[in-house]
Amino acid sequence: MLQQRTLKTLTRAVGVGLHSGQRVELTLRPAAPDTGIVFRRVDLAQPVDIAVSAEAVTDTRMASTISNGGAKVFTVEHLMSACAGLGLDNLYVDITAEEVPILDGSSSSFVFLLQSAGIVLQNAPRRFVRVLQPVEVREGEGDNLKWARLDPYHGFKASFEIDFAHRVVDATGQRYEFDLGSDNYTRDIARARTFGFTKDVEMLRANGLGLGAGLDNAVVMDDYRVLNADGLRFDDELVKHKILDAMGDLYLLGRPLLAAYSAFRSGHAMNNKLLRQLLAQPGSHEVVSFEDDKRAPTGFLQPARAW
Repeated sequence: MLQQRTLKTLTRAVGVGLHSGQRVELTLRPAAPDTGIVFRRVDLAQPVDIAVSAEAVTDTRMASTISNGGAKVFTVEHLMSACAGLGLDNLYVDITAEEVPILDGSSSSFVFLLQSAGIVLQNAPRRFVRVLQPVEVREGEGDNLKWARLDPYHGFKASFEIDFAHRVVDATGQRYEFDLGSDNYTRDIARARTFGFTKDVEMLRANGLGLGAGLDNAVVMDDYRVLNADGLRFDDELVKHKILDAMGDLYLLGRPLLAAYSAFRSGHAMNNKLLRQLLAQPGSHEVVSFEDDKRAPTGFLQPARAW
């Protein structure tokens, strides 16, 4: 039986929110089988649990936000991406503010925290959402076109193409494909950082966003160059970060997907629309588990390989 996974012990991190600039403490704790991933706002007078689901996503401006009533947690996608990459099913995330800390701007710090705590198997089957027929969402036309799509696939892979019409971005890799079965999430995807442009800083801060951003937690570009002293971690770091984000957004479904995801200029909003479109079409998917490990797709049999 392909089993569910949780942490062996708890682990903690302290950082600041990318958009809020607030100091935040994070405690990642083991959870029982079939709990799923649950964020808990422990700073509130009465702690509130927010279980991840496509329907729990209530805001997708610059990040993915999940809510339960008036309680919310935003910028969850990097931690969720690490959980997807490591195949973690059940987890409590205690948080002391409304935003997950940005740490270094990638998911590598979360991968390190989760692997350091240890990942253990549980006596319950992993349940997957298997895509049975193509599902697609599209917006705009011509230069404004963007789309995201899920196709049937025995495993999980993601391909993404970016198009920013920006001389610095254009000089990097524009398209990348990652396959969980043959590639290495911790090596190929997890280290890719979020990115932004100096021309957008004033707009973001006028809207109360980007207050915690800096060269230590984001790739920052002006019209001519990358401003970070060490440059890019990969020649195609920017498109790899879009795959990192997409994996986190898709894991908000609450179960791992068996599908091929492909996208052009997609973002948090379109990724969530894609999940909601999938759920709105009953014949497009089914929930499956694997009693025989040999029938499970490559990439899901073992937790992600170490660095």
